Amino acid sequence: MLFGRVKATQSPNGSGLRRRRAHRLGSLRVPLSLLVAGAVVATLCVVGFADPVAGASGGTLTVAMDAAFTGGTAIDGIAEAAGCFPAVRVINEAGGVLGHKIKCSVVDTRGDPSDAIPATEKMLATTSTLVGVLGPESSTATAIVPIITKAHIPMISQNGLSLYNRNKDPYFWRNYPPDDVGGEALAYWAIHKGLKRGALFFDNTVAAQSSVPGLIRTYEKLGGKIVANLKVAPDSTSYGSEIHRILQAKPQVIFTESDPQTDATAFRNLIELGKAIPIYGTNATVIPAWLKDVTKALGKAKMAKYYRGVEPYAPTFPGTKIFNKALLASTKQVSTAKTWIGQEYATTPFDGVIILALAMTEAHSTNPVVFNKYILKVTAPGKGKKIVYSYSAGVKALKAGKKIQYIGASGPTIFNKYHDAFGEYGVYRYVNGNLKLAGTISAATLAKLPS
Repeated sequence: MLFGRVKATQSPNGSGLRRRRAHRLGSLRVPLSLLVAGAVVATLCVVGFADPVAGASGGTLTVAMDAAFTGGTAIDGIAEAAGCFPAVRVINEAGGVLGHKIKCSVVDTRGDPSDAIPATEKMLATTSTLVGVLGPESSTATAIVPIITKAHIPMISQNGLSLYNRNKDPYFWRNYPPDDVGGEALAYWAIHKGLKRGALFFDNTVAAQSSVPGLIRTYEKLGGKIVANLKVAPDSTSYGSEIHRILQAKPQVIFTESDPQTDATAFRNLIELGKAIPIYGTNATVIPAWLKDVTKALGKAKMAKYYRGVEPYAPTFPGTKIFNKALLASTKQVSTAKTWIGQEYATTPFDGVIILALAMTEAHSTNPVVFNKYILKVTAPGKGKKIVYSYSAGVKALKAGKKIQYIGASGPTIFNKYHDAFGEYGVYRYVNGNLKLAGTISAATLAKLPS
């Protein structure tokens, strides 16, 4: 299928190779040159949209990946696909959903609302078998969430917009932390390490800037001082003047989020100006392309010494191993499968599809209006519930009349009243091509941070 020529790196949970989160999704940008263009076209053609036997007994159900598969934020679609295809594999191998097979469908938004709206409207008009949506991503969510909600289709998204922190949309669910939490985690770790003079080097995209308010607010309330705050246009040939301004402010740490080329250029300028200081990046930096490019700019020794990146952390669960196995069996759809092993940006969409399938099973219905509320029923903890780590175990328990809590590849998915679910964060170093856990920030610590 597609998927960028990206070097595999070690998963922070120790389960293997990984990519970021980029991020949260919507915060990652990968140049088109890193994508296999022909494979993208093949994906769009092969996956298809509507099923001719829509609604018929035994017909194929569809989960749409409503995200960018081409353009500057194509990494968002790549991450969703790396989760969706393994999920439908394990579901179908276990007999499908209530007698139906299930498949993934590509809806290419190009990361632009003007493209996302007609693509989403076409999806809804032509896909009578649609039961759920992965996405939307940050760059298009505000435009297309209302359209999907009007059609009464559940969405399980990994976008990071703080707009959804107090979500009241019954069909919107998010199983990845909002961007501002990542910014707060960065601020906390810098203060924890005694770095109280910070400079910001973020590009001017909506996705990158969404981490900034929480970072600044928390950093300052914890006793830090922002000495420079640069919002730059991405992909310039030099950021020498900007880096010079930062150095004149004498920061102890540089906070950053941008695409690989932008940050690599900036930090090459940093070294050229004869100065290396700690660089703390959001989860958009914890991806192979960014790590590879910035390591070339800084050198391996300085990268290991100065770089730290934060992203949601989950230790290896039984479901993580199930995901990894299914991913490696899905190389026809995900050609760079090894890059995504144990990767939170792929495990969360994987869990999203499994959760939708289990909700349908417990509801005894493939009607999204009916099974949407059962998403909570199969994920929330509860007395007497059977904990299951796989789709097959969940189906078996439900058929036996038991109530379940699904703990998946990303660990527990415990939605709050705003349909948000997230836990602790990990802080990572990059040493000799591998990400290594440098520390964790508990969910309890994050919850107590000043806001």
